[in-house]
Amino acid sequence: MKSTLSAFLFGKNANSHLPERVQSAIEKQQYESEKLIGWVQLLLVTIFATLYAISPKIAMSDGIHPVPWALGLYYLFTLERLYLTYRGKLSSWFLTLSVVADIGLLMVLIWSFHIQYMQPASFYLKAPTILYVFIFIVLRSLRFDPRYIVIAGGTAAAGWIALTGYVIWSEGGKSMITRDYVTYLTSNSILLGAEIDKIIAILLVTAVLAVAVMRAKRSFIRAITDEIAARDLSRFVSPEIADRITHAEQQIRPGDGEAVTATVMFTDIEGFSTISESLAPKELATMLNEYFSETSAVISHYGGVITQFEGDAMLVTFNAVTPDDDHALNAVRTALAIQDLSDRRIYCHGKHLKTRCGINSGEIVIGALGSESRLTFTVHGDNVNIASRLEALNKEFGTYILATEDTVTACGNHNDIPAWVPRGDVTVRGRGQATRIFSLSPSKTNPATLPTHIDHTTR
Repeated sequence: MKSTLSAFLFGKNANSHLPERVQSAIEKQQYESEKLIGWVQLLLVTIFATLYAISPKIAMSDGIHPVPWALGLYYLFTLERLYLTYRGKLSSWFLTLSVVADIGLLMVLIWSFHIQYMQPASFYLKAPTILYVFIFIVLRSLRFDPRYIVIAGGTAAAGWIALTGYVIWSEGGKSMITRDYVTYLTSNSILLGAEIDKIIAILLVTAVLAVAVMRAKRSFIRAITDEIAARDLSRFVSPEIADRITHAEQQIRPGDGEAVTATVMFTDIEGFSTISESLAPKELATMLNEYFSETSAVISHYGGVITQFEGDAMLVTFNAVTPDDDHALNAVRTALAIQDLSDRRIYCHGKHLKTRCGINSGEIVIGALGSESRLTFTVHGDNVNIASRLEALNKEFGTYILATEDTVTACGNHNDIPAWVPRGDVTVRGRGQATRIFSLSPSKTNPATLPTHIDHTTR
C-alpha cells in the first residue's frame, strides 16, 4: 500500500509499460508544459505581491508579517522550479512538493487577511481569493497527469478544512456559528454549510478534471505513439507518400488511384549479383545503405520521390506525388547526378557502383494496390513498364541512361544536359508497338552543372 501511494505521488513507473522512446517523448512534452505552468505561477505570485502592496493596510503591531515572507520565499521557490525545468532536472518529488506549496501559499495569504485587517479569523472565510484555488488546480491539467490534479485538489480541500477548523478553535468558546444565511453574509459569523459547499466544489472540480485529463492522457499517449510510429514508418515509405496517405480525405482503399502525367525512372546497379557474391552479408548491407543514402539525397535534391525499393533497384517518380512542372528535365538531371556520383564514389568492396537508369514520361496511375489488410502505394501503367524495360536495355546498348522520345521532347533544349543520341525504335518486351529511345553519355556532362554538395539527411 505504501509503495503504491509513493508511486502515485512521485510518478514512479507511471509509464513503465511504454517503450523507452515513447516515455522520453512524453516526458519532453511534460517538461514543455511545466515551463508554461512555471511562468503562469510566477505571474500569479507577482499579482499576489502587487495586490498586497497596493491594498490598504491597518496599522499592525511590530513583529513578523507573514505575507511578505511567504510571497518572497514562494517567489524564490518558483524561480528555482523554473530553473530546474529548463535544465531538465525537475524531479517528481520536487514537483509534488511544489504543487503542495502552491496551495499552501494561497492558504497562508487567505489566513493572513484577518491579521492584516485586524478582524476575527472568520473574516478570511469570505475572501474571494479562494477562487485562485481553481486556477492552481486547472494549471496542473496542462501536464496531462491526473496525479498532480488530485494532489492539488486534495491539498486545497484539506487546507480549507484546516482554515475552517482554525476559525472554530480560535473563537475560544465564543462560537460565531450561525444557521442564518443573512447573518452569515452581513457579519463575521460562520455558516458551516457554506464552507462545506466550498470543499465539495473543490473536490468535485478536482474529480471531474482528473477524470477528463485521465481520458485525455490516453489520447495524448496514443497521439505521441502514433507520431513516433509515423516518423519511423516514413523511413520505410517516402515522407511525400506518407504525407499523401495521412492527409487523404478518406481512408485509402485497394484500387484507389488517380491518373497523372509524370516521369518515371528505374535504376539498377550494374553487376550487382557478382558484387554480392564477393561480400559478406553485413558488408553487402553496409554498402547498399551507403549507396541508397547518397542516391536518395541526389533524388530528393531534384524533387524526385522513391516510390519503391526492390533489392538494389529503385522506382523513382517525378510529379506523381509532389508537383513538378519540369519533371522530365529533373529526372534526367537526377540520372546524370547519379552517374557522376557513381564515378566519384568508391564503396567498401573497393570499386565504383555503376547505375543504369531507364526514364519515361507520360500518363501513369498512382494509388494503392493490394488487399484491405495489406496495401502498397505505388505507380503502375504502361508507361511505368516502359521505363522498367529501358533500364534493362542499357545492358544491350552499353549505356547507363536511356529515355523515351516523350521524355526527350519534354526536356527541351538545356545547356546543363548533353545532346541526346538516337538509338532507334525498339520493341520492348511485353509491347507490340515500337518505342523510339535515346541515350545520354555522362562523360559529356559538364561537372559544373551537377551539385557539388547534397544534404544526405534529406529523405
